[in-house]
Amino acid sequence: MTEETLSSTHPPLPPTTEDNRYSWLRLLRSKRVGPVTFHRLLAEYGSAQNALDALPEVARSAGIKGYETCPAKAVDEEIKIAKAAKARLLCFFDPAYPELLKSLKDAPPLLWAIGDLSVLDRPMISLVGARNASSLGIRMARSLAASLGEAGYIVVSGMARGIDTAAHQSALKTGTIAVLAGGADVIYPAENAKLAADISETGLLLSEQPMGLAPQARDFPKRNRIIAALSRALVVVEAAAKSGSLITARDALDYGREVLAVPGHPFDARSSGCNRLIRDGATLVRDASDVLEALPPPETVPAAAAAPQDLQQALAALPQPPQRRSLAETHALHQQILGRLGPSPTSETQLIRDLSLPPQDLAPALTDLELRGAIRRDPGGLLSRPCPDEDD
Repeated sequence: MTEETLSSTHPPLPPTTEDNRYSWLRLLRSKRVGPVTFHRLLAEYGSAQNALDALPEVARSAGIKGYETCPAKAVDEEIKIAKAAKARLLCFFDPAYPELLKSLKDAPPLLWAIGDLSVLDRPMISLVGARNASSLGIRMARSLAASLGEAGYIVVSGMARGIDTAAHQSALKTGTIAVLAGGADVIYPAENAKLAADISETGLLLSEQPMGLAPQARDFPKRNRIIAALSRALVVVEAAAKSGSLITARDALDYGREVLAVPGHPFDARSSGCNRLIRDGATLVRDASDVLEALPPPETVPAAAAAPQDLQQALAALPQPPQRRSLAETHALHQQILGRLGPSPTSETQLIRDLSLPPQDLAPALTDLELRGAIRRDPGGLLSRPCPDEDD
């Protein structure tokens, strides 16, 4: 259906030392610093530690009093939990970091991984569907996962009940990746604890969330974007008209991935989403051969381009910070941005067009507003204003 995009949208930076990894973790865990803001701060200040040093002043300039970055104690505790769980930290520029994720504007700067990292070097196909799956849906998921695994693909899913669980179980021998909405060590649902242990032996548990964090409802769309981006293609087995699986399919289309769907009976609400995808152009799937025919032969994912070894060369590639505005000019720009945004997500590109501003002028203002909680980043890097009764 669509073309794959592999190029990273982020500036090249040198590989990180252990001290830098610690600073990256502190910066990412600081209040109101999401993936997009993280990448922006890193580009502007040249290193995570520089960004940490600058954040309190940035927050003060944005009207936030008493802002504090993530305390070292919290990072120490997370690292302690990770060591106990035998989790490894993947930074954005590590060779093992999934190459396909790098094309995302809101690519996770850090990932915790438990299991066999070598599966990240192999081609992947994501397989998702309904939690309350039918017997036929479960059988289809098992058949697809087993056949795709035998064909050389790693099966990616989200560890949910139903279709996800069936896909993971059938791909255990050939390799499977479970992307979790909570910490990599927190298995949800709890009934999949044995499955998670099995996956960690032959596959991988992956999460961008802090270790030990129980998943919340708002974390699942974030997880879904990773499932969509990791793979060459996404196969939806069963999905209602309004479901997380369809959100994942939308993300996959946005990322230029192939989207395929298994048709179902028109009277079965669990198939309404799949039937709609097929109506709108998704490839119809009867068995694994339909998936394989829609894709090029599996090959090893190309290794990430080596990061520059010279620090000065890397920093020279970073965009220069914009000229400082007066307080009145900054306030006026903030009001312009807030006036254009509402509860419905809007792309940053559209906002740039609407305001007729160069991206380098808009970026610091968006960082200020995100730190204040006046705007939020939705999955896919979209911008919106939180509803008054929403929890920040």
